[in-house]
Amino acid sequence: MQTTEKPVHETRMEEEILEGLSKSQKTLPSKYFYDEHGSQLFEEICELDEYYPTNAEMRIMESNISEIAEKLGSGIELIEFGSGSSKKTRLLLNHLNNLKAYVPVDISRDFLFNEAERLKEEFPKLNIYPVAADYTQSFQLPSDVPSCHKVVYFPGSTIGNFTPERAVIFLKKIADLVAPEGGLLIGVDTKKDPEILEAAYNDSAGITAAFNKNLLIRLNRELSADFNPAKFRHSSIYNKEEGRIEMHLISLEDQQITVAGEDINFEKGETIHTENSYKFSPQEFEKLASDYFNLEKTWTDNESLFSVHYMSVL
Repeated sequence: MQTTEKPVHETRMEEEILEGLSKSQKTLPSKYFYDEHGSQLFEEICELDEYYPTNAEMRIMESNISEIAEKLGSGIELIEFGSGSSKKTRLLLNHLNNLKAYVPVDISRDFLFNEAERLKEEFPKLNIYPVAADYTQSFQLPSDVPSCHKVVYFPGSTIGNFTPERAVIFLKKIADLVAPEGGLLIGVDTKKDPEILEAAYNDSAGITAAFNKNLLIRLNRELSADFNPAKFRHSSIYNKEEGRIEMHLISLEDQQITVAGEDINFEKGETIHTENSYKFSPQEFEKLASDYFNLEKTWTDNESLFSVHYMSVL
């Protein structure tokens, strides 16, 4: 018997998109940036001179990799959220002692499995178990991974995409996942000069703008929407009061858009809020995670542009 029911992940996406676009301040969940093309565009963003987080985090990892590997310990299962191209992860894979398994988790299935194949060629003796999942939701870890201590690796300051309240809830999920005796290695962007922050999210090459607008293209493809990306302008501003970068798409005219059969009206100048990126001082982040994790060590670059923390579950 044939069925016309949509897969669960498609139904959830449609519900989340329509809910966000029905608000007085229209929003779209940033996790939906990462289809295959969006993931490729983000990799290009990470190579930009203006986008300091990637280079700063990489410098921290390279300068402190021996100490970081020692903190994570021997014989662990390394679980990476939002693994992307796994560039920083390769440092860990090359330095961790007796690594039992590497479990990359990413919402972009094709991108994830292509990268996992490349890693298997580079590390033929390593057990790699890619999991295509939305890590903000419940998901199952592979059942055939040997029992051992678990460490979640969450680089890139993606934790900043959550509001502080939701970040605490998410940190609890990680704590539950790695308990008992597990840990969290996490990259966190720091507060700094707003000019540096805004330049990182409004690059001169326009790649971040393309990344932002690609979300509209994805909705056209997957939810039968009829957005014209040329009728929206990318904008990123630093909200000092909230301590976050806000990324928006600004409607350039009055227009009506259809999404999954629903009509959505836009006024000229009205925005879709597509992403937040909260910034934390090391002390602020330690406090944020303190209900579920004990801070073991913080590393920063020479300019304090970025921080990497290792925390053990309470």
